[in-house]
Amino acid sequence: MKPPADARSGGGEPLLRVEGLSKTFHDRRLFSRAGGAGVRAVDSVSFSLAAGETLGVVGETGSGKSTLGRLVLRLVEPSAGRIRFNGEDITALSQRQLRRMRQQVQMIFQDPYGSLDPRMSVGAIVAEPMIVHGLWHGGRDDRVLEVMRQVGLQAEHRNRYPHEFSGGQRQRIGIARAMALQPKLLVLDEPVSALDVSIQAQIINLLRELQQQADLGFLFIAHDLAVVRHVSNRVAVMYLGEIVEIGPRDALYSSPMHPYTVSLLSAVPVPTVDRERGRDRVVLHGEIGSATNLPSGCRFHPRCYKARLKAENPDVETVESQGERLPAACVLHQPRPVDAGDGHVAICHFPERGGDRSEVAVRAVESSRGAG
Repeated sequence: MKPPADARSGGGEPLLRVEGLSKTFHDRRLFSRAGGAGVRAVDSVSFSLAAGETLGVVGETGSGKSTLGRLVLRLVEPSAGRIRFNGEDITALSQRQLRRMRQQVQMIFQDPYGSLDPRMSVGAIVAEPMIVHGLWHGGRDDRVLEVMRQVGLQAEHRNRYPHEFSGGQRQRIGIARAMALQPKLLVLDEPVSALDVSIQAQIINLLRELQQQADLGFLFIAHDLAVVRHVSNRVAVMYLGEIVEIGPRDALYSSPMHPYTVSLLSAVPVPTVDRERGRDRVVLHGEIGSATNLPSGCRFHPRCYKARLKAENPDVETVESQGERLPAACVLHQPRPVDAGDGHVAICHFPERGGDRSEVAVRAVESSRGAG
């Protein structure tokens, strides 16, 4: 698979613009433990996406990736922020007004079988969104066959049911259903993670062909950094509801600034046994934090190798945090964005930089390059 060419918005209004988007869930069972703050699943996220562009969103389970995707479609109502799609603010649209928008924004899910109604034939599944939106009267059957051919399904498949297909074929059915309305934006939530590696490549190539044909925008949510590297023009890294780093794919993979990005890259599998045995990994401390009780200062500081390295410098002011000395800036103050140019931004008190990157970061990045 070849990486996609860079997509540019040409300086005009992007297809999708998200500004300060937040979502806090209030659950009575968690409310007392969260100190009244609720679960901050997505917190002040901003980004834009051009037509024909793919923005990859990566991070551990619990980082807020899937919630972000559902917010963009307004399957989950935002607590704050704005979502502009095709120049229109869709944040305040009523459910009736959203119907028109949802013709143009579709979602492809992780589990191809769980997202399909087992009682419906393939033809009925693909036709359902057209029926819901009242489109293609009189020519619906032709449209179903057209979309099925577009995704590599045969005409005789239309009368079969989801359980009669393989995982890759089921995902093709899901893609056909999403493409039936000729959308402009696809939100893809782990679309290939449940598939075999060889099938993953086929589905990714299919998605890329569809994107080029229709100039689609992709919000591609995944945890597999190798897959994201192949499909994305830009990449956003999420941690505990925040985008901690965002930038062009090549810049982010070759010169990551945030320690969390460095840590993720160090875990990317490499293709040879010798490289795997000899590589250095950045081992994170503990598990991802709780969105009900966010750490003070930088949310990543309890797990950050860079904070521990900086704390060894006698010139850096430190404070005690969870039984160890860490930089006071990391523990007490929220970091500000650091811009490396060309839209490559990270929020970190001690970002990695090209000329003075720490040895551990250099080793991690060098190790990850074999997986590209």
